[in-house]
Amino acid sequence: MRKLTELLRTPWGLRNRLLAAFAVLVVVTTGGVAGAMYVQARSVILQKAQDTAVLALVDRVKKLPPIVGLPPSQNQLNAISSALSQGAEHASAVYGSLRSWSSGDVRAASPELRDTVAAGSIAWQRMASSGRAALAIGVPVFVDGSSYPSGIEVYTVHELDAEQDAIGQLSLLAWLTGGAAMVLAVGLALFAARGVLRPVRELGTAAQRLGEGDLATRLEVRGTDELAGVASTFNDTAGALERHVEELRRMESDARRFVADVSHELRTPLAAMTAVADVLEEDAAHLPGDAGRAARLVSQEAHNLTRLVNDLIEVSRFDSGAAALALEEIDLAEAVRATLHARGWDDEVGTDLPGGVTARLDPRRLDVIVANLAGNALKHGEPPVLLTLRAETGEVVIEVGDHGPGLGQEVLPHVFDRFYKADVARARSEGSGLGLAIAWENARLHGGSLVAGNRAEGGALFTLRLPDHREGPS
Repeated sequence: MRKLTELLRTPWGLRNRLLAAFAVLVVVTTGGVAGAMYVQARSVILQKAQDTAVLALVDRVKKLPPIVGLPPSQNQLNAISSALSQGAEHASAVYGSLRSWSSGDVRAASPELRDTVAAGSIAWQRMASSGRAALAIGVPVFVDGSSYPSGIEVYTVHELDAEQDAIGQLSLLAWLTGGAAMVLAVGLALFAARGVLRPVRELGTAAQRLGEGDLATRLEVRGTDELAGVASTFNDTAGALERHVEELRRMESDARRFVADVSHELRTPLAAMTAVADVLEEDAAHLPGDAGRAARLVSQEAHNLTRLVNDLIEVSRFDSGAAALALEEIDLAEAVRATLHARGWDDEVGTDLPGGVTARLDPRRLDVIVANLAGNALKHGEPPVLLTLRAETGEVVIEVGDHGPGLGQEVLPHVFDRFYKADVARARSEGSGLGLAIAWENARLHGGSLVAGNRAEGGALFTLRLPDHREGPS
């Protein structure tokens, strides 16, 4: 779920991809529509201005007085130019090489335009005049009452300032419309992203809480869309998981209680059986063949069963939270030697125990840990078995290693599991599979750690680290 949250916050997360998609969609759509409208409107505006200007000039030419005598004089050309000029728009009259006093419009006309007009046709073309858009128009003057060109040509330059300003305003409007659409798109994208991502974030948070053990986590179902369906499915799944976990917890609790009750109930008859078995074992040497072997076997199995019951009772204390530390200031070297001596392992386990290493620990639980580690090395490893002690800052470290084949990679993750045996064919008399689990629980109860591994030169190595509780248990 953390990855989902990070994805939503990354530069290319779902939120930003939604924003980018909306923005691109609006830019493309608005740009296409505004561009098409701009081109169409510009064409219409210019076409209308062009047609109006041409028709106006043609109409004024038609209203000229009849042409009397050709070729015209200079005064006649000047009179035609004055009659056709209107406001700021000046007209030029041309006859061959003779021109009216206002001839700037003629010079603005291109040779192609002049050739067309000279042939007797009306012509016009768009051009730039002083950096502004303009329209050059040429109209032939016909002999009065005929369609025969008189040879007189009239030219004018119509400024398109108003049209250019209108087109500029249209362009500005298109940009403003696109900008407003972009802002609206971002707003809609944020709204949509919030509507989509909020349930996703809630789902991620709820799944994380569920994974952390809060099985009562539920999502609020809003609406009837797909996200609401996901929330409803999550709630159903969480509910089913909570019921199953509660059932498993109940079954586990019943099993633990059963083991604890049975273990406690077995202690009294086992004590009697062990006492009788010890008596039989003392007389086993005087009993005939099979009877003597049977007496020794009964005594051995009675002691094994007693150890198993005691281990089960110890495990049940850990499970119920009843296990507690009884801390004392102890000398670690003396405590370890006492553990080995009590079990007759003085000559089987080599030691490196520097003096003066003291700590505040529970001596009984330390005895259990050391006994289990040393006993495990003697049973399942190969000699020599070496136990070392050293003090580090704020803690003591005990290592137990052997020179056997070591622990396989498939075994290491399960070494401290209850009832785990690396060799499933191992005889049940070799142990219950609880010793290392109990040692690990005792180390954890001290606030320390117990780690299994292998020595570089071969053999298993168990490392126990226990904090020095000088100020009392944590």
